[in-house]
Amino acid sequence: MTESSEWLIYRGAGEPHDGMNRLPPPPPWRDFSGRSAEGGGDGGDGGDGSRDRRLGANRHLAELHRPGAEELEMINAALYLRRPLLVTGSPGAGKSTLAHSVAYELGLGDVLRWSIVSRSTLQDGLYHYDAIARLQDVQIAAQGGYGAAGGTPGAVEAIGSYVRLGPLGTALLPSDTPRVLLIDELDKSDIDLPNDLLNVLEEGEFEIPELQRIADRLPNGEAEVLTADGVKVRIRDGRVRCRAFPFVVLTSNGERDFPAPLMRRCIHLRLDRPDHNRLATFVRAHLGDEAARAGDDLIGRFLERSRSELLAADQLLNAIYLTDAAAPPSRDRLADLLIQRLDRPR
Repeated sequence: MTESSEWLIYRGAGEPHDGMNRLPPPPPWRDFSGRSAEGGGDGGDGGDGSRDRRLGANRHLAELHRPGAEELEMINAALYLRRPLLVTGSPGAGKSTLAHSVAYELGLGDVLRWSIVSRSTLQDGLYHYDAIARLQDVQIAAQGGYGAAGGTPGAVEAIGSYVRLGPLGTALLPSDTPRVLLIDELDKSDIDLPNDLLNVLEEGEFEIPELQRIADRLPNGEAEVLTADGVKVRIRDGRVRCRAFPFVVLTSNGERDFPAPLMRRCIHLRLDRPDHNRLATFVRAHLGDEAARAGDDLIGRFLERSRSELLAADQLLNAIYLTDAAAPPSRDRLADLLIQRLDRPR
């Protein structure tokens, strides 16, 4: 590694290492390490093998991911500054893969994913309180359906059973190392969501009013809730406050502009169209070396067309996978049917 690159923590080497131990203290305005551990706990994978089931393909991608120099610099800038990384680019450019690659190489556990739709709100990302379920349990208890012991369903002590943290809320739990949070396709959100995220991303904390209102009636002011990982953690006084700010990756296909206050709080990385080598790596990660060699001509055609047409890399993957089993005369036709320009008139 050259002298100019010695500052890099995430090196894109594709091999786990202890680089996080070399990460220096954060700048004073992004230092959350002095916070008390009270208010939550570390998230995990629950030990049920879900990490391998969900991220097997992504983990393979991470091993083969080779980012460019500018990409490396912006990722490391976000790590050093404890700022969200806003990644824009065309569909299939590798925006989501980036989050999995960082998590894998730096040993930061499973990626927490929040997929944005037009109806998504800040509340969806932070937590969900099931008031209806609690009301039903209270009514059943009033009719003698449960015993009178404290902690039974519907009782004050059991309120945590009706609270589940969302991906953003789970990422903000206090821990010694940051979680990786992928907020995917933010440009599909309602117009208000980017502005709603500002305070949470700046302060690294949020409150759960349903728990705060009754904190004085809870044992030690604590309630046990579920995380987005399905792990039970304790929240004290209805407040979640991070110690290590999560590595947040926000992705956008460029369908809309974001407000200046959000841009000011993010490190912005634009991913250009992937070159031949990156596309071949993408195919190899999913389908193996033989498929990548057999589909080399399709990769070339895809690149040529992408200069004037909006295409997505997963279209190429579909084409190579399907044409591998197709008869030679229909191979090109199938590929053309599968790789259709995304910006054509409807």
